[in-house]
Amino acid sequence: MPEGEVVCRLKKQRMSFCLTTAPASDSSATERSVTMYLHEVIKLHEKIRNPHEYPFHIPAIDKLDRLKFHKNVTFFVGENGSGKSTLMEAIAYQCGFNTAGGSRNNLYELDSSEAKLGDYLRLSWMPKMNEGFFLRAESFYHFASHIDELAREDRRAYDSYGGRSLHEQSHGESFLSLFKNRFGRRGIYLLDEPEAALSPARQLVFLSMIHELARTSQLIIATHSPILLGYPHADIYNFNESPVRLTAYEETDHYRITRRFLENRSFYLQELLD
Repeated sequence: MPEGEVVCRLKKQRMSFCLTTAPASDSSATERSVTMYLHEVIKLHEKIRNPHEYPFHIPAIDKLDRLKFHKNVTFFVGENGSGKSTLMEAIAYQCGFNTAGGSRNNLYELDSSEAKLGDYLRLSWMPKMNEGFFLRAESFYHFASHIDELAREDRRAYDSYGGRSLHEQSHGESFLSLFKNRFGRRGIYLLDEPEAALSPARQLVFLSMIHELARTSQLIIATHSPILLGYPHADIYNFNESPVRLTAYEETDHYRITRRFLENRSFYLQELLD
């Protein structure tokens, strides 16, 4: 498909999932304003009794002193088990969000053991933001079921999720419906691997939604997606490094490995499969 047709198709999808946000005076790459609430995460070393226990022994967590946020959008990258989701859940815990996924108002039972780190962090705000949402791709099904339970008593529970059950929509549609209808407010949004439900085309649509939402909100996103990581107005923290450090998009394994495979597909397949 020619690139012009691809762009046209993506614009149509973008319009169908358009966010309603406060207008911004400028969205240029050079003068894009910064609207941040969470400025810093500080680990309270003095409270940790046994640094050899999980999750404190994870290299990225072990060497963590403080993590500063400089932009409206921040990505966490790293292999599974590197600590990025652990820190994300701990931040959600300190924000008062349900660590199984949701906001301050979503109360339902699901394992939240990962939030153990939360008691050993201090968040620095300016100003403090209570509005927001924590999205966990792995527990999204349970969150959707929780909304269904609320809607049995009051159908208005669906109002923030497109007016109907998230279970009645495809996985990708339900994610984008959540982003469109629930994420239009000023707040802090924590997203753990949102690409899990999104095709490459819809990841590109989601990029435009991130861009709109970041005008008035702050987003912290843990991801493996080289498409999402390509968002130009973001910082990227690499959790494969200890201590965690900022890295350029082109230096991430996600970019390098994907590019090398696409450029040398036959070579990699021969080496891996023969």
